[in-house]
Amino acid sequence: MKEVIYTDKAPKPIGPYSQAVRVGNLLFVSGQIPVDPKTGEVVKGDIRDQTRQVLENIKAVLEAAGYTLNDVVMAFVFLADMNHFPLFNEVYAMYFPERPPARVTVQAARLPRDVLIEIAVIAARG
Repeated sequence: MKEVIYTDKAPKPIGPYSQAVRVGNLLFVSGQIPVDPKTGEVVKGDIRDQTRQVLENIKAVLEAAGYTLNDVVMAFVFLADMNHFPLFNEVYAMYFPERPPARVTVQAARLPRDVLIEIAVIAARG
């Protein structure tokens, strides 16, 4: 059975998709971009600022479903520029200091709203 997860502590979906969907003990979190949920605007700043906002948005969706960052088993990272990888990784490591999830990181030709980063995750419990 599929359960849709929604929180106003993360940006509202800008299309026909859910912030997250839980199936059994798995939680599939849609790609998050660096939008401040309070203003609906893309956060200004460099890749570090945008990475922080994306991970805070993911954290909010996880918490709405009763999960934490420790439950994340897979992350899909899309960077607008692979030259940002070292600075992105610096911030990402702060959110996953121990037993980080498996991860895919690719450069994307263009991301929604011309942001620098988008991340989607899968979390599991039990």
